[in-house]
Amino acid sequence: MLCVDLSGKRALITGSTRGIGMAIAMYLAKAGASVIITGRDEGRAKEVAQHISSEFGVEALGVGMNMEDMRSIEEAYRRVEAQWGGVDLLINNAGITRDKLFLRMSLEDWEQVLKVNLTGTFLITSLAVKGMLKNRWGRIVNISSVVGFTGNVGQVNYSATKSALIGFTKSLAKELAGRNITVNAVAPGFIETDMTAVLSEEIKSAYLKNIPLGRFGKPEDVAGMVVFLCSEYASYITGEVVHINGGMY
Repeated sequence: MLCVDLSGKRALITGSTRGIGMAIAMYLAKAGASVIITGRDEGRAKEVAQHISSEFGVEALGVGMNMEDMRSIEEAYRRVEAQWGGVDLLINNAGITRDKLFLRMSLEDWEQVLKVNLTGTFLITSLAVKGMLKNRWGRIVNISSVVGFTGNVGQVNYSATKSALIGFTKSLAKELAGRNITVNAVAPGFIETDMTAVLSEEIKSAYLKNIPLGRFGKPEDVAGMVVFLCSEYASYITGEVVHINGGMY
């Protein structure tokens, strides 16, 4: 039986005030890691951090971080450095959708999704990786999506960012491997979150027909794999993409 111990590790999870991000933070905390919860709403981030600290007995910090704003990302990370000295684990989970058919998609719809899902990931990673390089150890896990491989109607912008994260992952993995820093990606399929809750029952039914396991995924299905990739059990895995989609792709 695998027993993951991340005691002494400091983990920053972007977009972790709800859904997949919060589940990942809870699983990392359960494994003993100290966690930094981030989100647009600092009050909510602090609430989640306090809950995790009380439940799992680890240090937890809630920080406001707007992934559209370079200054917000930098200021938030400086606070993390000042209080904790940096991070060992970085989970790039934050993402938004602005779904619309391509012919109706505005430049703003396109740029906003790229700014959060891709540029924001670049910015926070560029800050966090400096400490990892100095320590000659680190784990980076990027949350991609099945639609980055299959495409999806109405999600040209979102799918493009999730495909781009794969190239980002594979290239960065090669650059950082010599310093014992692994970089991997997880590509979830249909996971039950606030983002998918707004879909109609008709759309959900259509998705379900294409999932061999016959159910939608849960945030915990993703969180378990992220914890594994952060552990020493995955120390020889880098530049990889793990698909978590019940067999739909």
